[in-house]
Amino acid sequence: MNSQAENHSSHISKQFNVELEEVKKRMMEMGGAVEKQLADAMTSLTTADSRLGEKVMKEDDEIDTLEVSIDEECSLILARRQPAASDLRLVLAIIKTVRDLERIGDESSKIARMAVKLSEEGDFPEGFVEFRHLADKVTTMVNKALDAFARYDAEDALRVAQDDREVDNEYRSAMRSMITYMMEDQRYITRVLNILWALRALERIGDHAKNIAEHVIYLVKGTDIRHEKLEDIADQIVDAD
Repeated sequence: MNSQAENHSSHISKQFNVELEEVKKRMMEMGGAVEKQLADAMTSLTTADSRLGEKVMKEDDEIDTLEVSIDEECSLILARRQPAASDLRLVLAIIKTVRDLERIGDESSKIARMAVKLSEEGDFPEGFVEFRHLADKVTTMVNKALDAFARYDAEDALRVAQDDREVDNEYRSAMRSMITYMMEDQRYITRVLNILWALRALERIGDHAKNIAEHVIYLVKGTDIRHEKLEDIADQIVDAD
């Protein structure tokens, strides 16, 4: 009788692990789709490709659908399995991460919308250098945050969170540069505003990448660092390993 109970428990545990791995896999697939959406949005703006921009905006509906679907899977796991400890943290981290991924998709769609507007207004090279530079950093943050989640790497996640400060500084610098240009030549006010909105979207994407990194740290360490100073928490994360 005890043997049967142990076998049954083992079977349930294995099935639960399969469910957790499957929902994590789906989250990572969503992450890959969002990364491509972001890359296409940036390309559409820097090349003034309105068709690609429109394609990115349409893909946003698919990202929204993925978020809802993964959320439902997580809700079922919570209801059926009532996970605890690290399993519960994993499910919660996935729920929070897909929310941030969906927001990254929204911001990518905004960039694509600005690309369409810019393509209608003619060639405008000013601001593209700043945009590309910030875009490269933000893209790296998103990629590294997802990679840290895949490997349960709290230290790499912390580095992603720290990178957000550099992104914020570059964003402010780019904003000052664009505003100065706009004031010097008012003929380009509308075009500069479109670039400013795109830069703002990139800064927000950096924030969401930081959020994902924080979810990873919570998952691995069980520590919520959202309101902590990164300098104070760094030693704890490294020393705890």
